[in-house]
Amino acid sequence: MQIYPIDTGFFKLDGGAMFGVVPKVIWQKTNLADNNNLIDMALRCLLIKDGDRIILIDNGTGNKQNDKFFSYYFPYGDASLDDSLAKYGFHRDEITDVFLTHLHFDHCGGSIQWNDDKTDYESAFKNAKFWTNKNHWKWATEPNPREKASFLKENLLPIKESGQLNFLPIPDNGFLKNSELGFDILFTDGHTEKQMIPHIKYQGKTLVFMADFLPSVGHIPLPYIMSYDVRPLITMDEKSKFLNEAADKGYYLFLEHDPEHEICTVKHTVKGVRLDKTYKFNEVFK
Repeated sequence: MQIYPIDTGFFKLDGGAMFGVVPKVIWQKTNLADNNNLIDMALRCLLIKDGDRIILIDNGTGNKQNDKFFSYYFPYGDASLDDSLAKYGFHRDEITDVFLTHLHFDHCGGSIQWNDDKTDYESAFKNAKFWTNKNHWKWATEPNPREKASFLKENLLPIKESGQLNFLPIPDNGFLKNSELGFDILFTDGHTEKQMIPHIKYQGKTLVFMADFLPSVGHIPLPYIMSYDVRPLITMDEKSKFLNEAADKGYYLFLEHDPEHEICTVKHTVKGVRLDKTYKFNEVFK
């Protein structure tokens, strides 16, 4: 197995929304806001080559939305999905599996693109299976008013229409061991229904792709929960259990949205679980 971090650029979100009830005077110590109260967010994905399978975990926002849409999120940076794949010698047509932690636009928008004459949408990964789960698919395609703006039908329905949509099973205990894709999956319900968090055994370590379960190192303390989460009290319980386990077992946490830190570890302190160390990917995995 080989794993590569895939950068697809940066965007901005409202800092208050990203930290919920936590006052700005506190959260801005770790996530500095600009004059519009916006904070920087990465769009960092992960590529796994395991035998004949080449698996992409999440794929950023894509570029098919109009200027008005992107004016809300201020995308910036020179990185792109195709350039980041090419850096490691890969092309999107080689991707065999696209694993989507959940179906909010900044995690799955790159799944679908315009066709050549911009008359219709098509799969951006023509040879891949797309993976989600039935509960989350129903949640996303029949969205509640709170999340409707994040579940865009043009990101979702073409996946089903392409015939590439696949569902992973949800175990009763919420933790899928040895999934078809070769890694374990934790299902969480605080941020959105049945978000999937991969646990990947690699080079003798456990690498956990955090998606929106832990957007940045600034979100490690338990009350630091996004306003975007539909069930914040459940998030708090899920976070408490996971972070204690991560500290106990020495997990390496891969941060999809942290603009500065690719990976972090956590430790037990008298104040609860807190940040231990941060790393670049190649400092942990050679």
